[in-house]
Amino acid sequence: MILTVTLNAALDVTYFVDALVPLASHRVDEVHERAGGKGINVARVLGALGCPVTVTGLVGGATGALLRRELGTAGLHDSLVPITGDSRRTVTVVSRRDGDATVFNETGPVVQPGEWRAFTDRYALLVRDADVVVLAGSLPPGLPEDAYAQLVTTAAAAGAVTVLDTSGPPLLAALAAGPDVVKPNAAELAAVTGQPDTVLAAAALRALGASVVVASSGPDGLLAITPDGSWQAAPPAQLSGNPTGAGDACVAALAAGLAVGAPWPEVLREAVALSAAAVPCPVAGDFDTAIYHRLRTTVPVEETHAARTHR
Repeated sequence: MILTVTLNAALDVTYFVDALVPLASHRVDEVHERAGGKGINVARVLGALGCPVTVTGLVGGATGALLRRELGTAGLHDSLVPITGDSRRTVTVVSRRDGDATVFNETGPVVQPGEWRAFTDRYALLVRDADVVVLAGSLPPGLPEDAYAQLVTTAAAAGAVTVLDTSGPPLLAALAAGPDVVKPNAAELAAVTGQPDTVLAAAALRALGASVVVASSGPDGLLAITPDGSWQAAPPAQLSGNPTGAGDACVAALAAGLAVGAPWPEVLREAVALSAAAVPCPVAGDFDTAIYHRLRTTVPVEETHAARTHR
């Protein structure tokens, strides 16, 4: 079983307009509304792949009720923990003219200390049945900066593999706990390390405690630096559309591969194929199955000796 954790769950609202023009009024010709947050998006992809998955995290208020109802409709198993604050919404505006997406992320509700304790108690029970735990997204206000570090430690004690997808101080704080895999993008890597070179920045995260770093460079693909070697992979062609959910699809592929013990070149090929297949889809959590099945046999994976000597 794969357990996904979304501490800052959201109701994702996606607007489609002909073109996004600053200081202008826009007619919205299509609206999508669904449960979101990075961990939930990952769970949605895993469910579509046929992987057993459980969703946990924090939700509250009227927005949280809508979110949970949509999860049930989607057929995702929900073990979310209630809080008093109203869950956040995110708004994505997609321009049909060029496929660009503009995202507005609310901060999220303040989580009280007692609510955090209730979550960690539930989480400690859930990880006992998990092979892989995905920890994804931002932290809502009120949670300690080392929240993910605590969850990594609990998962490790239960024998579960952890995949961490977050950024900034929560990412840095979690590294000392030794997450099995971290998946930052190039911008997040540069921000937390001060190192613009992706290879050197990824090596720096391994030196700080991450066992494996999978760095995303958007359409240029992925770089994985592991204790057993380093590989890079990129889609054979760029796809147009909304790239908002590509990172979550990538994390889903990583989790699915780790759950079955696949070798890293195979995991990386699947991650590139699945993330690329998410780009043409209008909302995060979906992917084009035809593109995915085509790319999973054509994505080139090359071994590189970059940064293999670190950690």
